[in-house]
Amino acid sequence: MSLLSRMALLFVGLPLLELFILIQVGQLVGLWPTIGLVVFTGVAGAALARLEGLRTLWSIRGELARGRVPGDALLDGLAILVGGALLLTPGILTDLLGFSFLLPPTRRFFLGRIRKGLEKRLRSGALHLTFLSGFPGSFQAGWKQGAWGPGEGPQGPRGDPPPPRPGEIIIEPKDPSGA
Repeated sequence: MSLLSRMALLFVGLPLLELFILIQVGQLVGLWPTIGLVVFTGVAGAALARLEGLRTLWSIRGELARGRVPGDALLDGLAILVGGALLLTPGILTDLLGFSFLLPPTRRFFLGRIRKGLEKRLRSGALHLTFLSGFPGSFQAGWKQGAWGPGEGPQGPRGDPPPPRPGEIIIEPKDPSGA
């Protein structure tokens, strides 16, 4: 399926499907309960997005205070942003998907699936990531060029490990203590 086909399905097909479902629900339970459902999911979703967003912000602050890159917390934040945007879109399917991105257990499930899919695409060569370095004034300006193996090579100005090589993805293991 081409990108254009996927975009058409997303921006034309999904709203039509949502409209069809809302009409069916409206015929089943009536106009005002349907409107109430849409308003309720929007308000409840906004409150949940705010709560989860603040929790994620505190998690990011905690990771930064420990000197770690808050990778998982940033992914959580992105999922919360997407979930909140989906809840602002009127419709039952988008509300269900939006709530699933806001609730921590389902969010972890979806993010795990997304991460595995990205890792699979990276390993197969279907997706390439490149890191640029050496720009004047960049945070990597002090690094020497060259190849290095694990545990060797240049150290940054604060004793940081070397940056990843172009195209290299570094996935740090989870802290076993759960902190």
